[in-house]
Formats: sequence, structure tokens, C-alpha cells
Amino acid sequence: MIPFSRVFSYALPIALPIALAYAGSAYAAEPAAYPDKPVRVFTGFAAGGPTDVIARSYAQFAGATLKQPFIVENRPGANTILAAGAVATAAPDGYTLLAAATNHTMIPALYSDRVKFDALKSFAPVCTVAISPTVLVVRPDYPAQDTAGFLADVRAHPGKRTYATPGIGSSGHFATELFSARENLQMVHVPYKGAAPAMNDLMAGQVDMSFATLASVLPQIKAGKLRALAVAAQQRSTLLPEVPTFKEAGVDDYRADAWYGILAPSGTPASVLATLQQTARAYVADDRTKQTMAAMGLDASSVCGADLTTQIAKEIDTYTGIARKLKLSGE
Repeated sequence: MIPFSRVFSYALPIALPIALAYAGSAYAAEPAAYPDKPVRVFTGFAAGGPTDVIARSYAQFAGATLKQPFIVENRPGANTILAAGAVATAAPDGYTLLAAATNHTMIPALYSDRVKFDALKSFAPVCTVAISPTVLVVRPDYPAQDTAGFLADVRAHPGKRTYATPGIGSSGHFATELFSARENLQMVHVPYKGAAPAMNDLMAGQVDMSFATLASVLPQIKAGKLRALAVAAQQRSTLLPEVPTFKEAGVDDYRADAWYGILAPSGTPASVLATLQQTARAYVADDRTKQTMAAMGLDASSVCGADLTTQIAKEIDTYTGIARKLKLSGE
């Protein structure tokens, strides 16, 4: 019979390397704390517009909270397809994010062959961080003084009045086409690469009007550089108490708002998404965020995770139906 001590001594040279190998594997599989390097935040809009401002505000907060730089990269054009595509094909590790807006859910309605990603399935929603109503604004010298006068003027000049949007398929584009179809109006669409250049030309009188998010035009309205005729919301904005809703102006059942939020590539680990969602919720709850949002005509608002997935899916279905009915296409 072999003494137990000798059995142990024979087994030790074999067992110890195996044990160390398993210990090493377990250590190697342990993920590093997120984030441990800079995070890139893409936005498909030009600098200066509301999505860009929100992206930079969020990035500053997230960077300070998570102790790593969150770097905003503007990649405007193609109705945000360039930025969205860059994020959709990025490694799903939480180090590449998309600062998106409502028009993200309009991409499937307008593009087919051009888009190599799925607006729903290629992304893991983090959270919305803000919402904004849509407001009808006109150039300073536009002849109409209210919504009734606006409708009368456009009908008196079919195909002559122009409207600016941040791009084909943007929330402003859909809002205008819906309104035009409802009121039987004929206007000429002038798309831009972002809200800022669109508003610059509107203030300069190069175009006549725009259905814009309040966030993108509030400073210009306050400065008297644009005139607001009506707000597409259930009630008047506290920031523009003198401007009526469309319902008050005689147009029932017309409402349009836009959301702004953060998306990650599909497949991003649940633990990373949880960290990003916690940070987004903290950002929305922060008093400085609320003040920044209010100054821009926004309400801080967070819809996260599965709830945002459901919201995006419903919006895609809605806008796809609208595009088919109105025969809209971005191709």
C-alpha cells in the first residue's frame, strides 16, 4: 500500500499546473471595468444643432461620471446613415456609441439598398435623454402673422413656398409632409445637412418656413430672428407661452415631437449597457442637465432598454406606413 503522503507528492506535479492553468483562464476571462479607455460618440448631425449640443452635454457628464473621456465625432450627411453605419459595424464593447434622434426610426421608411444595417436590430438602445415638440417657424418678413394666414398664403401660392429641414427623412421632413397632406398644401422641400445650416438660411430669408424642433429654433425665436406661429404639442410650451398650439390655431389632431438618445451596437454586453443606462438616467436627473435642456426648449426624459426598443419598433412601423402613403423616398 502506497502511503497517502507519497500519493499526494506524485499528484502535486500534475495537479498544480492544471490548477494554475484554470486559475489563469479565469483571470484572463475576467472583463476589465468599463470603461477603461476613451469612448467615441458619433452623431450624424452638423456641429451646433440640438443633437450635437445634447451629445456634447451628455459626453461631458458621462466622462466626468465614468472617469474616461467621451469624445463626440460629427459625421453629418445621408440623413445620419454615415454615423449610424459606423456605429452599427463597430465592435459591440461599449466604446462606440451613437447620439441619435427621432429620424433614426425614419431611415427604414426612406432607404433600402443604400442602408447596410437594420435601424432596430443592429442597435442596442441605451436611453433617450430628451424630447422636444415641433414648432412652425417662418422667416422674419413672412407675410402671414398666424396659422390661418399661413395656410391661406401657401394655398394661394401652390408649389411656390419653400420649407427647410435638416435633411430628407428627418423628423422635420415627416412633420411637414404630414401637415401638408392633412391640409392639402403644396410646398417645395429644401433639405440641409443639419438643423443649424437650415435655420441660418431661414433667418436670411433664403427659404420661407420650417417645421423644426423647438430646441433648434428657440434662441432665434427669442432674438426675433424667426417667428413662431404654432406648437405641435398638446399644450403650450412654458418657454413660448404666447405661441398657440395647432389645435388652438384651428388644426386638430396634429402633433409632432422628437426624441434624442444614445444607442450602442447590437451585442453590447448587458453589464456595459447597464452602466450606460445608469449614467444616462443620472444625466437626465441632474439639475444642470434640466437647466440646459430647458434653455434649449427640451424636456429631460429617459426611456431605456426594452421600453426604448418597443418605442423604436413602433415608430419604424408608423413612419414606414407614412412614407409609403406619401411615396417618400431618400434614394
